[in-house]
Amino acid sequence: MKTALLITIIFFNAASLWAQSDLVKYPEPEFSNEVYYLKKDTTRSAIRLEKESAQMEAKLKFGGLGGMENGYTINDTKSNVRIGGGNNLSFVFSTGASVKVTSPSSDSLMNANGMDPNMQNMMSGINNPLDNIVLYKLEGEKGKRKILLQKSGGAFIPNSKKIKTSEKYTFSIKKIREGYAELVIDKMLPVGEYAFSMMTLGMGATGGDMTLFAFGIDKAGF
Repeated sequence: MKTALLITIIFFNAASLWAQSDLVKYPEPEFSNEVYYLKKDTTRSAIRLEKESAQMEAKLKFGGLGGMENGYTINDTKSNVRIGGGNNLSFVFSTGASVKVTSPSSDSLMNANGMDPNMQNMMSGINNPLDNIVLYKLEGEKGKRKILLQKSGGAFIPNSKKIKTSEKYTFSIKKIREGYAELVIDKMLPVGEYAFSMMTLGMGATGGDMTLFAFGIDKAGF
């Protein structure tokens, strides 16, 4: 009996240490539904990015004859969040759902009201915010940073049919645990300004609102 109890205690202690090790490896961001830079030192830490809200802007020059442009703009030419070097970068995103919040009593209450407790997980999968995140390289213009969705020259400008857009960079999503993912950038990011874009959802959002999580890449060692 004592041997079985000892084995049980050892098992739970080992499980506890494993869970703590996982948290050290992947820190929980302070705020949910935001992209954080995963700084990989002796201990990993989540660095909050510059968070900005932007609205769609459209410009026509001389009624369209001088060209057109639309996109999202934020202030300042550089982000205050700097990363030295663009190799092997990772970011993390948490919905705050890493811990199961339902219980038998809450499930029973939902069942009593004709609701399926599993619907919460189903809706979470359908409304996955990671599906709406895109990484852009920002354009600098007149003291501001911009995501160009479309820019073209006017009717009397050479090569005006050529449409310019901001460059996108792909990333792979690695699920760490429920509601927590690592975004692994697929290739090196050159020196410059960047932002993850995410459509703003909810009652307070207006059409075309975009939340940007911005950062800058400097030369390694600077």
